[in-house]
Amino acid sequence: MQRVSLHYGFADADWEAAREEARQAMIAKAACENTIPYSDLVSEIKSVSLEPHSAELDHMLGEISKAENDAGRGMLTVVVVHKQGDKMPGKGFFKLANSLGHDTTDRVEFWKQELEKVFSVWCESKKGRK
Repeated sequence: MQRVSLHYGFADADWEAAREEARQAMIAKAACENTIPYSDLVSEIKSVSLEPHSAELDHMLGEISKAENDAGRGMLTVVVVHKQGDKMPGKGFFKLANSLGHDTTDRVEFWKQELEKVFSVWCESKKGRK
């Protein structure tokens, strides 16, 4: 019997597929200079079932943000926001940003700057494909 590696209780292949579905949904929003609420993002993920404010989703968003930041494209998950209230990313986003060396002393200003960076990357990418 073949052993299946698990990632937060999901088979690695399913986790990777879900992570790419989430990434593509965020890229689509960034390319149009839009944000997406956590609840809408999880509805775009078909490979696994995630709750909007779960540890699993937080972990997935962290993996995506770190990889995108390391690739020089900014923290893509900057586009994932609360549906109500401040309409900004959650605390985990800013905690990760700090761990990646970003100054988040002024969270609103950091969010705006990172959002512009990500929009710029993906809007330019979209223009290049036309």
